[in-house]
Amino acid sequence: MVIQKFSVSKLINSPPQIIYSIIADYNIGHPGILPKPPFVSLEVKKGGVGAGTEMIVKLKMFGKVQSYHAVVTEPEPGKTLVETTDTGYITTFSVESRKNGNSCLVTFSTEIANYSGIMKKFEFWVTSKLLQPVYKKELENLASEANKEIYINHNDH
Repeated sequence: MVIQKFSVSKLINSPPQIIYSIIADYNIGHPGILPKPPFVSLEVKKGGVGAGTEMIVKLKMFGKVQSYHAVVTEPEPGKTLVETTDTGYITTFSVESRKNGNSCLVTFSTEIANYSGIMKKFEFWVTSKLLQPVYKKELENLASEANKEIYINHNDH
């Protein structure tokens, strides 16, 4: 079995705690950064923040709405979140501190087990080509949302 993987990273000028808290919040934060389209909805079924969250995500691709069930784990709380779907995709969100905690490198990566076969390879190739620009937009949305959070936090004082 071969694992195929693609990823997109962005350096964001916000503290890692803020970035991670947005990604880990599946009730408000994470749904708020999902690019629409292709994402249609994210419905929390259990939990809602970090590990133990279960959700149904719907996205529209090729003119058809597809849904999948995902479960969230946190191998490194505060640094790494992993969504494992019932379709065999595993997406990892990693947040690495930079510049003494004033910014961070955020990486979204997706992997799929390739049980060989030309169709799985083709599916992965198409998926990676479609999702890379989506991840880039999601990272831009994340940076924008984090800057709002910082602005709000500064005004609370």
